[in-house]
Amino acid sequence: MDTGLKDKVALITGGSSGIGQGIALALAREGVHIAVASRNPDPEAIKEIEAQGVRTLRLSVDVGKEDQVVRMVQETIAGLGGLDLYINNAAAHWDESAAKLTTEGWLNSIHTNLSACVWACREVASHFVAQRHGSILIIGSTAAWNPLYKETSYRVSKGGLKMYMEVLAIELAPFGVRVNMITPGYFRTRLTAFFGGEQEKRMLEEIPLRRPAQPEEIGSSAVLLLSDKLSSYTTGSELVVDGGAKLRPLPIYSDDEIRRMSSGQSVDP
Repeated sequence: MDTGLKDKVALITGGSSGIGQGIALALAREGVHIAVASRNPDPEAIKEIEAQGVRTLRLSVDVGKEDQVVRMVQETIAGLGGLDLYINNAAAHWDESAAKLTTEGWLNSIHTNLSACVWACREVASHFVAQRHGSILIIGSTAAWNPLYKETSYRVSKGGLKMYMEVLAIELAPFGVRVNMITPGYFRTRLTAFFGGEQEKRMLEEIPLRRPAQPEEIGSSAVLLLSDKLSSYTTGSELVVDGGAKLRPLPIYSDDEIRRMSSGQSVDP
């Protein structure tokens, strides 16, 4: 299928690991040239992207600092000859409870997860408005829906991204620029590596598909929303990729009982 993305230029933050790398590889397979921004972009990940036959730009950036975010956008446009797609993916996790939240912990998550998106989209939007086209994809998190002990700043920052995406979509729509969000659930990445054992078991019990996702499983969703050919009338939308966790099914029946009922067998109350 022709997605219309060949020879477009994309900038993605946190694009050399986890979900970001999964998106970068999916775009590269569509012929998109990619600027990968990260504090320390993994050279091996860059090679894997380049192996798809596209040009890449490696940018060492701390997105929690406004001046570096501004430079990141400028260097992408200069280095790759333009910019058509922006994927805001970089995230930071800080482990503190609400009652013991430090200024350092709060600002680390807020700046990396929320402020960085605002700063980058401001710069990107200026470029997209001038050229009258462009697509922005913001990576959210199902963490925005559920409070969790010791994740105050992370979950608040992710919650803010949803409203920011919707405001940005309204403001940029008259200029032909689309803005959407992917909200991933439990993906096995560096950021979720602290889950394991009994904690992971309990989490998987809340996911109807009963498994975590791998980073490469998000790529096709990103291609869909970033492509003007596939999603020309889609803006301000949120695509949830969470294995069904948002459904929050009541834990009344086991998987085995559900399969038996589906085959016409009775299940005793």
